[in-house]
Amino acid sequence: MKNFKFYRPLTVAAFLLAFIGCTTLEEDILDESLTGTGEAELVSGSIAPVYGLLRAGVWLHTNQFGLQEVASDEGILPYRGGTDWYDGGKFIAVHQHLMTPSNGLVTDTWTQITLTLSRAVIAAERLKAAAENGNASAQVGYYEMVAMKAYLNMLALDNWGLVFKKELSSDVSQILRGQEAITYIESELLSVVDVISKDNDPGRINQNAVKAFLARLYLNAAVYRNPYDTPEFRKEDMDKVLKYTDEIIAGPYSLSPEYFDLFSDDNHTNKELIFALDQRGVLETDHQRWAYWSISGDQIPRPEFPNTRGTDAVAATPDYYQTWVDAYGNTDPADADARFFKKETNVPANLQNLTGVTPLNDAEHYYSVDATQFEMDRGILRGIIWGPRKDGSGNILRSADGKVRIYPVINRRTSGANLTYVNHTRQVDFTGPGSLHNTGYRFSKYQFSHTANNCCSYSSVDLVLVRLGEIYLMRAEAKLRNGDNAGALADINTLRTSRNARLAQTPKALTKIDLDILFRESGFELYWEAFRRTYQIRFGKYEGSWTGKTDNSVNKRLFPIPQRAIDGASSEEGFLVQNQGY
Repeated sequence: MKNFKFYRPLTVAAFLLAFIGCTTLEEDILDESLTGTGEAELVSGSIAPVYGLLRAGVWLHTNQFGLQEVASDEGILPYRGGTDWYDGGKFIAVHQHLMTPSNGLVTDTWTQITLTLSRAVIAAERLKAAAENGNASAQVGYYEMVAMKAYLNMLALDNWGLVFKKELSSDVSQILRGQEAITYIESELLSVVDVISKDNDPGRINQNAVKAFLARLYLNAAVYRNPYDTPEFRKEDMDKVLKYTDEIIAGPYSLSPEYFDLFSDDNHTNKELIFALDQRGVLETDHQRWAYWSISGDQIPRPEFPNTRGTDAVAATPDYYQTWVDAYGNTDPADADARFFKKETNVPANLQNLTGVTPLNDAEHYYSVDATQFEMDRGILRGIIWGPRKDGSGNILRSADGKVRIYPVINRRTSGANLTYVNHTRQVDFTGPGSLHNTGYRFSKYQFSHTANNCCSYSSVDLVLVRLGEIYLMRAEAKLRNGDNAGALADINTLRTSRNARLAQTPKALTKIDLDILFRESGFELYWEAFRRTYQIRFGKYEGSWTGKTDNSVNKRLFPIPQRAIDGASSEEGFLVQNQGY
């Protein structure tokens, strides 16, 4: 599948450069919004590669994002039709919690996090030296890079139970675990929280992003202290979560009435975003992979770009979908909750009944729209989907007035000569029938960008990492764990009822709250944002069974440290010790 060649360095080499030896490698500027001249060039030239690697390396769909999604009960990626997405079995093994130290998904994620962390260390070192020589802009950049180091180390702590303490590029990292790791990350964040920029632009780490990182750290501290035991949630930790979430909620942010505006063109200015990967403008490293990764490979998401399509990758597990059914009973979740679905492909009523309609007789069974007006449905996609169609020469079919014809999408990837429509079924698994290209409901959370010059390779939609909805969930959880049920219920209801742009689909206020309901609500609010694994571990759900997964070992709460990294560090005796159970 697609990867940028300069983001696939050897794991051993990247690890050695990052944490055992020093490096003076020159960096490509990967974010044009951070370029400049003179003193500004020093700052931009130091921090732009870090933000660029965070976007195009760490948070690539087949690295950190995919690792979190398929390890959880939210997403599953089978060997599609026996032809697509096997990739050495790495996605299947991670989903089943049967990964080994050689698993490619784990190894690639380790490489990108450690590589980006090494660049943040270098950037902080350069900027600190410049700030000591009187460069005020460098001082601001230095605070950002300290926070970035802490953020990346928190990803490493969450994934592998360790952090890398390293102040100078010439130093050998100190490996910290447990409380020592928590204390180190906390000290880094506290050192900058009161001095870092208060600018509310979500494209750079600002004060409120640091407060959000601190809240996450304290909320997960019970897991991070000893990831294999039952978490012990301390009141002092929950009080700190409340302190920082209170401050953020009292700040300049507001919950977005239209939930899907959070993941659409122009979301950079959405008042709910706190920290996001800035993709405004067009760069060769911008991407739409969180949008197209789950979408049918027969779907053309933007008819202006006829060669674009989805990839038939991750689908929602039937178990995750069942949480919506259990919550809303006889009411379709699409009618009950604006976060589940938004109708964008408005098929005329006279075309909706497909009884007796097939790809062999549907030449006139279409409606027409301007090319730029076609939108895929958003949220969880079920059943037959609609979209543009091509003729035998690969041209988009159009009406006499030049508008694009929108048909039921033909399933060319699975149905063979006996053509059928793409019909996303609830059931998806690792069996032959369960892994066909059409199986599984699909995540369509991110809009395919109108403003980029190719809606799949490029995008102007920011990738959201921290937003106010998560802050409300964290505050509600801290209140609940502190025994304040009424306060927790009020926060969850504020969050639910704020999604009221479509009044008929506004989620109704709940009448009660407990940990199970709060966990369920986190799955409704944060799906397809790479949170589910961490929430499952914290709420004691990760050792359960779900589609394709029966392993119940607590050892799998942490991923294995890549064997190549351990081998590469073998000259430093005891430097890296494999996590238990691998």
